[in-house]
Amino acid sequence: MLVPRFVRTSSFPETPGDLFAWHARPGALTRLTPPWRSLRRLGPEVPLEEGRQVHLQLRMGPCRVPWTALHREVIPGESFVDEMLVGPFARWVHRHGFRSAGEGAELSDDIDYELPGGALAGRLAEPWIASMLERDFAWRHDLLRRDLERHRTFADRPRWRVAITGGTGMIGRQLGAFLATGGHQVHLITRNPRPESTDIGWDPSGRRLDVTALEGLDAVVHLAGEPIAGRWTTAHKNRILRSRVEGTLLLSQALASLKRPPRVLVSSSAIGYYGGRGDEPLPETRPSGTGFLAEVCRGWEAATAPAQEAGIRVVHIRTGLVLTPAGGALASMLLPFRLGLGGPVGSGRQFWSWISADDLLGVFHHALGVEGLRGPVNAVAGACPNRDFVRTLGRVLGRPAVLHMPAVVVRTVLGEMGEELLLAGARVVPEQLRESSFRFQHTDLESALRHVLGRARS
Repeated sequence: MLVPRFVRTSSFPETPGDLFAWHARPGALTRLTPPWRSLRRLGPEVPLEEGRQVHLQLRMGPCRVPWTALHREVIPGESFVDEMLVGPFARWVHRHGFRSAGEGAELSDDIDYELPGGALAGRLAEPWIASMLERDFAWRHDLLRRDLERHRTFADRPRWRVAITGGTGMIGRQLGAFLATGGHQVHLITRNPRPESTDIGWDPSGRRLDVTALEGLDAVVHLAGEPIAGRWTTAHKNRILRSRVEGTLLLSQALASLKRPPRVLVSSSAIGYYGGRGDEPLPETRPSGTGFLAEVCRGWEAATAPAQEAGIRVVHIRTGLVLTPAGGALASMLLPFRLGLGGPVGSGRQFWSWISADDLLGVFHHALGVEGLRGPVNAVAGACPNRDFVRTLGRVLGRPAVLHMPAVVVRTVLGEMGEELLLAGARVVPEQLRESSFRFQHTDLESALRHVLGRARS
């Protein structure tokens, strides 16, 4: 019986050595895992060396499936093989090839595989597996192309030493991987430093931070904060506010005290700063609005004052709705929409300002590298009424989006959180990014959703 085989080849302007080096760096697996795949590494990052084993866990529905791969036939600058030792396939041999092609290089992913269950099971499942691989690897090659394009922006600069708070969260994990695959050195500022790592310990609630480990960093990215999802009880609101204000103040004071402080602090914020403002265009120069989120964002941004006063360039990234199926608002919407239960929320006229997850990483990268950028930066690629957003999502998923969720239901079920996050719209404008020549990869909502959901048109 012929062994099923999948091959995908793409051309890039880089050299074969550049492509191999990207794949060999920490974070490559994280970046290459599509956001709709639940695959995570178990244990520390493993170098791309002959005989090394990579231990992974794949989530398939309610099941967690172990996957152990062996690196072999590693030829630096040319190729390597990942062979599955333990996992869901009877056989899986993935050959990564890098060779010169014209003025650039050609990347080839060549996979031989066999399905468990014998020939009949293989014939039945083969079309589904082939479609899955085509979808995943089309996304992977596109992602690699876009990441390499971003890294070329500052390729003439020395590589950075960057520390990240919140580096194990949805955005922080991807940002750390993005920077690491670009050759930058990434340190996590975390409550639980890993043994034999470059992690930096801190405990914001206990006002503890390893200040000496911050000396000599080029940049710090601050993402940490209590999750805002869930009903906003008084206790939850206090945790949200304190985690952002007190954590940011602790970090800013520590950076200001250093003999060799970083040149830039990029601190997360949110478009909740503006409150609900109808269809009023909101560039960064507009004043803050009303509501709990506006209060949080004002305190969050003000807590960076010690760093600014010490001469550190500070950038506040006011993030909109982040498009990714890996978490956040979009992830929570997918199941009801796939069941045909999605539709407008409230009046449907409130503006939702959005950005793809990969463009958000690009915004942080841009803020780190553009010396003239400082102060608030609206991290949104577009804004549209909620009714247009849900119709577009329904079209991408091939489902109707006509079931209306009345505002009274939102307020009853979600309370103040639902009022501010779902019903109070903000038409945010990314003026600072436009003026600093930032290039969005996704400015059309449908193309952005198709990218993050792996539903590109044939």
